[in-house]
Amino acid sequence: MVTTRYDLSRSELAELLEGEPNYRVDQVWDGLHAQHREPAELTNVPKVLRNTIEELLPPALTPVREVKADNDKTIKQLWQLTDGYLVESVLMHYRDRSTVCVSSQAGCAMGCTFCATGQVGFDRHLTIGEIVEQVVRAAQRSGERRVSNVVFMGMGEPLANFDQVWPAVERIHDDLGIGARKITLSTVGVVPGIERLTQQALPVSLAVSLHSANDKTRNRIAPINRTYPLRKLAEALHSYRRAKNRRLSFEWAMMAGVNDNENAARELAAFARPFNAHVNLIPLNPTPGYSTPATDPESIIWFQDLLDSLGVNATIRTNRGTDIDAACGQLRAEQQVMLRGKSQRRKT
Repeated sequence: MVTTRYDLSRSELAELLEGEPNYRVDQVWDGLHAQHREPAELTNVPKVLRNTIEELLPPALTPVREVKADNDKTIKQLWQLTDGYLVESVLMHYRDRSTVCVSSQAGCAMGCTFCATGQVGFDRHLTIGEIVEQVVRAAQRSGERRVSNVVFMGMGEPLANFDQVWPAVERIHDDLGIGARKITLSTVGVVPGIERLTQQALPVSLAVSLHSANDKTRNRIAPINRTYPLRKLAEALHSYRRAKNRRLSFEWAMMAGVNDNENAARELAAFARPFNAHVNLIPLNPTPGYSTPATDPESIIWFQDLLDSLGVNATIRTNRGTDIDAACGQLRAEQQVMLRGKSQRRKT
């Protein structure tokens, strides 16, 4: 695989630029990361060095398509990787912050029935550089508005790609300057990944895509539950919370007739209360491979009120970018492209 612009560590960059003084390496590193500059924009280093960086470290992401929604406050970007695979990221501007939702894999192996990425299947893990570059590109696209938050809620299961995701998180924190508490990792319940996350120093936020607190239902809509059922998930989350003293959040996509009745609310409350967790109620977004409709708005409010009466804090998420397939569960990088020079037509 091609070594791309953000794949190298600082020490590896120094090796690549052997013979250059340390301060030059620092200028290049900081220019690419903290200042989000392209090599040609590194005007504080000699032009020959700029050209060398451009040649030796090509970008990982080639823009394919950009679509906007919500009065240009939501921007979905489709990227082609150097081997032809496709991923998407979403930049979202709010009144008080700008957030980028990044992908950690091309496709996803978790197989959640209601998720467009899961319906597509798994291609490969993303590298450190491919993840970091999504944040840099968002910062460039954001212009004068600083990207303040990063959420790993795009394509893929972040904790299934821990060996690449965690170094990327450290790079985003240390070198792009985004605080740990402004970085959120999302998981559908990969217990070994939660256990590894518990051992890390940075106090990032953790969001669990729960969607059901009943093993039978969750086995059906989130197959990972067959390997790591709710009991094992709860044990890992209790260990995480003891180690980090961070509040957990649970994601709950509201599916009509699946997880929106009184019994589902009581099961959720019983699961969430011991963690003092916050619950995000998400109106289910339409995807091509899942025919179950979303819970109607009035019933979602009723569900929220019931959770409140059961001692659980819950909010209803306002979906962004639904009309451009940029909302929760909708990313699928839908585009036909040529892969590896072969005449393969791929719809992902």
